[in-house]
Amino acid sequence: MTSVSALNYIHKTGLFGNHENKNKENLIKISEIKNLLIVQIVQYKNSKVLFENIDIDTLKLKNEPLNVVNNNNTRILWNGPKNWLLVSTKKNLLKNITEVFKETDFAVTDLSHSRAIIELEGKDLKEVLKKGCPFNFNILEKNNSINSTFNSIAFTVDMLDDKPEKIRLFALRSFGESLYHSITDASLEFGYLGN
Repeated sequence: MTSVSALNYIHKTGLFGNHENKNKENLIKISEIKNLLIVQIVQYKNSKVLFENIDIDTLKLKNEPLNVVNNNNTRILWNGPKNWLLVSTKKNLLKNITEVFKETDFAVTDLSHSRAIIELEGKDLKEVLKKGCPFNFNILEKNNSINSTFNSIAFTVDMLDDKPEKIRLFALRSFGESLYHSITDASLEFGYLGN
């Protein structure tokens, strides 16, 4: 059985909005990201295990707000106190995660098929996000993540890079379409390229 991505029927490629007489490099690029492993890891309150000693894909968990630890394949986003979101291109990592994080100390939930992922790249992407989110995006830096809302849709923002600016937005699959339409509408002013 093949899975159908959250934005399979609505994501469009091409040029949209205020793109005339602009270099394509200056447009916001909007893409749907598919086939990532997404796992939520939460340590139980009564657990005595030191999570700092746990190693997943050569990465250690950190309990620091906004913090993202990463390597070429995997990113671990701080999602709240003793709560992390692991995102990886290595689908087979799930077996290792369930072995390392014992169910007596951690809740491990595979969210891979329950999320829509939108990636934005370009110099105006923070201006797009400011249109629908109350967070001060001027302070968001590379390898930071936040949880907030965009036009009342709960989402997670992962800042992948700052030169050029590149982010991923994660939302519940059921709200993926609404978030996609809100983001593309907010991008029309700057012009965008659907990849």
